[in-house]
Amino acid sequence: MMTTMPTEMDALVLTETNSDLVRSRMVCPAPAAGEVLVRVKASSVNPLDLKIKSGQAPHARHPLPAILGMDLAGVVEAVGPGVTSFKPQDEVFGLTGGVGGLQGSLATFVSVDADLLAPKPNNLTMREAAALPLVFITAWEGLVDRAAVQARQKVLVLGAGGVGHVAIQIARAFGAQVFAVDKASKQRQIEELCATAIDRHQTTVEEYVKDHTGGRGFDVVYDTVGGAGIDAAFNAVSRFGHVVSCLGWGTHSLGPLSFRAASYSGVFTLLPILTGEGRAHHGSILREAKRLAEAGKITPLLDPRRFSFETVSAAYAEVESRTASGKIVIDVAD
Repeated sequence: MMTTMPTEMDALVLTETNSDLVRSRMVCPAPAAGEVLVRVKASSVNPLDLKIKSGQAPHARHPLPAILGMDLAGVVEAVGPGVTSFKPQDEVFGLTGGVGGLQGSLATFVSVDADLLAPKPNNLTMREAAALPLVFITAWEGLVDRAAVQARQKVLVLGAGGVGHVAIQIARAFGAQVFAVDKASKQRQIEELCATAIDRHQTTVEEYVKDHTGGRGFDVVYDTVGGAGIDAAFNAVSRFGHVVSCLGWGTHSLGPLSFRAASYSGVFTLLPILTGEGRAHHGSILREAKRLAEAGKITPLLDPRRFSFETVSAAYAEVESRTASGKIVIDVAD
């Protein structure tokens, strides 16, 4: 049966730096060759969204006026020419835009590159699925693609927030012994993920390296906080070990790393979206997320509060204040 393509959509538009997002009625995009039109059900909020909104993210290359929102979960409405991997009514999720001039997911519809999508995990809600793409891809690229994490390795994760809590779960899924450094209030969350919690305010790098590795150091260290976290990582890694950071933008001494004959990798998750190179790999990573989620090995941590287009400013404020107890997700109304 032939369906009618939607012609209009609702969207939240950022018209100028630091302004409120304006709800607008817009023309619905049609899927071009290789693209999928998705009816968006949920969109999560990432710290980068706030930086784009305030004009502090030139690396995101997102010109105004713009629709924000990088992660999405939704239902395929239509497919463009050449798309065979999805069909209408398929449930999908992905990291698909909101940077690089590509429309974001704070809209009822978005047309996206099919390579950036994957089937939604059957055991996750739309809200849960929308919370995963950016953090899962970032964690996977660091631990698996760069560091080749293995069973029985000792893995240290610096920061148990968005990327960190998923990195813990991925490392555990690969059979590694995992430790995570964060504030004392995160101890219960870390231990519920079957990792050893280390209080960053009570223990020095030298002390926790001695206590948990006998002074040898950790096989893999994933820094998710940047700044001093990278310096800590260089001093916590073992000889011939591997340090990964998703916020390695500063200037640091390589001495501790070099003297251990260890290696370092940076992760810039937005690169395939910004350049068009490697997008299919993002889709394949999200298929791994589906596999692990359906096996009960990955569970996204969501803030229980519900936000909508009408309350998106409050959602952004929660992310900015760092008071959320998990990923903030926006319910996208039809």
